[in-house]
Amino acid sequence: MAVRAQHVNITPVMRSGKQLRYKLEWFGLFLATKLVPILPRSLCVGLAKLLGTAASVFDREGRRVALNNLELAFGDTLSRRERYRIMRASFRHFAQTMLDLLWSPRLPPENFQRFIELENFEETAVGPERSIIIACYHYSNFEWLSFACAFLGLPGTIIAQEFKNPRLDPLFRQLRERAGHELIPRERGIVRLYKVLRRKGRTALLVDLTIPPRQGAVAIDCFGLKTSVTSAHAWLSQQTGAPLIPAHCEPLPNGRYRLVFHPKLENTDKMTLQQVAQACWNSFEPFVRRNPAPWLWMYKHWRYKPRNPERPYPFYAQSWNAFERILAAASPPSKPASSSAPG
Repeated sequence: MAVRAQHVNITPVMRSGKQLRYKLEWFGLFLATKLVPILPRSLCVGLAKLLGTAASVFDREGRRVALNNLELAFGDTLSRRERYRIMRASFRHFAQTMLDLLWSPRLPPENFQRFIELENFEETAVGPERSIIIACYHYSNFEWLSFACAFLGLPGTIIAQEFKNPRLDPLFRQLRERAGHELIPRERGIVRLYKVLRRKGRTALLVDLTIPPRQGAVAIDCFGLKTSVTSAHAWLSQQTGAPLIPAHCEPLPNGRYRLVFHPKLENTDKMTLQQVAQACWNSFEPFVRRNPAPWLWMYKHWRYKPRNPERPYPFYAQSWNAFERILAAASPPSKPASSSAPG
């Protein structure tokens, strides 16, 4: 007697499992939004250290990425022990940033400088009739950098990062818009930012994320390694005339921070998009070299590498023809040229 093979459709089961996981994630985040703000500041800081340390132990892939990034960025200038110390501290800084976002309902708009100092804020003094672009980095508490800018009278329109779990988006949106920012989806986000800036609005963009080497990407030198980053901030500045100001947030003792505004980038209209993006990074890298721990080292900053690199790249880096093309398109910094739209 012939036996027929029975095909079991497991897709509904898998979808059901994912939906259950999404609901549990939402419930966990919702519970955290209610519990974390009632914590004393000192307990919030201590909890972040505990969670960050635990993450550095259990997140094996993130730990491996961070240690490899540090080894290749700093070479022999860091011992193995120092790399491990920085890696663990990087996890703690990120945990603190996320917990502080949850704790942010306790951050008083009228007295936020109790927690956040300012440095070079005069760089943003462009007048109410001028738009402004702030280029930010995943360094220390980038979430509170955004809050402080809004409290300082610089609320803006910001592109939101959607989560794989769509149930989480409304909770994060509510937290981030509390300061006065408007969050918009990534789809056609740059076009919307262009219109905002033309109307003398403001925006801030995180510019140290690796993006695929396609339209809108440029190759910059980061710790001596080439990486593919967005040129959106450069293009928006050139097309709208909005001043471009890099900024980052530094950790201070007792859960406090310092918000540092870098000098405005000058003459961006005479530079290529790649040169503007490189100038932004060049203003920031010295801070990371002096204090590397607050940067997000467990992130894959160098996903793409040249076909014939002159020095080793991280284990996760891959060669890609599109990356070769944007490397070839990069103009030498000593030879400024007219800019053009991304792509």
